[in-house]
Amino acid sequence: MASRSVKVKNKHAASVQITAEQILREARERQIEYVAPKPKQNISDPEELNEFRLSKRKIYEDNIRRNRGNVGNWIKYALWEETQGEIERCRSVFERALDENHRADAIWIKYAEMEMKHGQVNHARNLYERAIALLPRVKTFWYKYVYMEEKLENVAAARQVFERWMEWHPEQQAWNSYINMELRYGNVDQARSIYERYIMSHMEAAIWIKYAKFEVHNGEPELARGVFERAVEFFETEPDPVLFIAFARFEERQKEYERARVIYKFALKQIPKEDAKELFTAYTQFEKKHGDRQGVEEVIHSKRRFQYEKEIADNPHNYDAWFDYIRLAEEEGDVDATRDVYERAIANVPLVEEKRFWRRYIYLWIYYAVFEELSAKDFDRTRMVYKACLDLIPHKKFTFAKVWLLAAQFEVRRKDLKQARKLLGTALGKCGKDKLYKGYIELELQLREFDRCRTLYNKYLEFSPSNCQTWVKYAELEAILGDHTRARHIFELAIEQPLLDMPEVVWKAYIDFENDLGEIDRVRTLYERLLEKTSHVKVWISYAQLEVSQGTEDCIAQARMIYTKADKTVRKLSQDKEQRKLLLDSWLAFEKEHGTAATQKDVEKLMPKQVKKRRELFSEDGVSEGFEEYWEYIFPDDETSNPHLKLLQMAHKWKKQKATDNDA
Repeated sequence: MASRSVKVKNKHAASVQITAEQILREARERQIEYVAPKPKQNISDPEELNEFRLSKRKIYEDNIRRNRGNVGNWIKYALWEETQGEIERCRSVFERALDENHRADAIWIKYAEMEMKHGQVNHARNLYERAIALLPRVKTFWYKYVYMEEKLENVAAARQVFERWMEWHPEQQAWNSYINMELRYGNVDQARSIYERYIMSHMEAAIWIKYAKFEVHNGEPELARGVFERAVEFFETEPDPVLFIAFARFEERQKEYERARVIYKFALKQIPKEDAKELFTAYTQFEKKHGDRQGVEEVIHSKRRFQYEKEIADNPHNYDAWFDYIRLAEEEGDVDATRDVYERAIANVPLVEEKRFWRRYIYLWIYYAVFEELSAKDFDRTRMVYKACLDLIPHKKFTFAKVWLLAAQFEVRRKDLKQARKLLGTALGKCGKDKLYKGYIELELQLREFDRCRTLYNKYLEFSPSNCQTWVKYAELEAILGDHTRARHIFELAIEQPLLDMPEVVWKAYIDFENDLGEIDRVRTLYERLLEKTSHVKVWISYAQLEVSQGTEDCIAQARMIYTKADKTVRKLSQDKEQRKLLLDSWLAFEKEHGTAATQKDVEKLMPKQVKKRRELFSEDGVSEGFEEYWEYIFPDDETSNPHLKLLQMAHKWKKQKATDNDA
């Protein structure tokens, strides 16, 4: 009958937790598991000894039979036989072990050590010979073999072992051990010959450096220098900065500072920039210790050059990096090197034909041309740079007027006016721009070619008739030349244009022109014509101020009449109360200065009152967002036309009066 399962009522964790470590510790303290010590066995006769040996051998043989691949069982068995003085049995166990697993280096080593312990040198030597013949790549056999021969003071045999080992091209430590052994016995020439084979076996710069240090340590600096020179030639295709640093520091210790400097410079030219950080650091420290100011600056320039090369390698279209690199090259003063940097920079043409991507790039060409003209003094090359730049720009999509103008100015400096005019004419034909016209006109003005200026202004106005500044400059030119009639006709043509970008500029210039000539009647006529087109407050104020400035008997009355007319016109046409307030402020200031108390009072009656109001704000969706307060001007004529404003004013007055009575 199946037993009933016990239901656990409380499945929560116990309040006191017991770990496995605690259980084991308590068990050990209470000695729950007591193991009795092995009884001491005393052997008193040969028969008992034989029985003991037989039992031990049976145990070892059983262990080996169960796991023949366990090297430790074989070694324990053999060493036990050794303790019993059974050398032949010990050898037999080792030989059986080697038959089972000859690749176990521990068996060979224990076997040879056993033979050495008992003075069997030839046996040990035979074992090492067998070991290195079977396993030549196990370095322990070779080290043990050499150590044994050297302990026996058989240096020739040790050398012979090393020579046989070197034929296998072992690791660096083996070569170092061979060299150290020869040095222990004073065989410097032999050590040098080993180094010669060493550097060919391990073709690394560190080995060459160690060879050179060996020669320095033995007082042969010339031989050390020869080693370094051979190393530089050997690693010519793949130069190592560590080798050059060691070579330069060697020369520095020999006080050959110029040779060290030459080595550093040569290394900086040979080694790629990304691998030369340590070399730069070492060169900088060298120049700080032994160089002059020029040398230190040269090192700094080299580091900056490395940085710029890295930046332009990451992004060839980083024109800011190119500008910094060019500036550095110009500071160094090497014309050919600077020219090479310019050529590399301008070769990185923007990938997109949009002007915003070309703005920085085009300045590379401009700086290049300026460099050729001012620094290199190569004027033919300067002309070629400008021509190549102009040929490269896609003029059908966009152009750069600055380049055309700089090229023309260069030709002027070379006294080739014909070529300069040809360049600017080509520019206007291909891609006319305001800046090109202005620059061409400015050039002809400097040359005092006024007829050419008139022709250019005519072409300019045909190209852009809405440009007010062009009309004004053209008229000013005629005024300077004394042809006032021509200037007046130009102004007339300008104000008759149907479309102008800034017509107020033309009108103001025309009025100032006539005013400077003293033609007051013409000025008044111009103001009247202007007021027919616009009723702007500033025009009225300027008109009134003109009359005031005449200083005649009726000028004040004439100005007052203009203000009165302006107020009526602005009140009738303008909905901007700020503009009317501006007009009345100017009128009131005029009356305070030139009028009487009565006229001043009349203007003050027209002045508005400032009233605070509230209005509701709405969002784009039409939802109310609350109210805001604002100030509004209320003019006297607004109160007359809107009676509710008068009623509102009386209500405010009554409320204020009532508040005063309550306080009383």
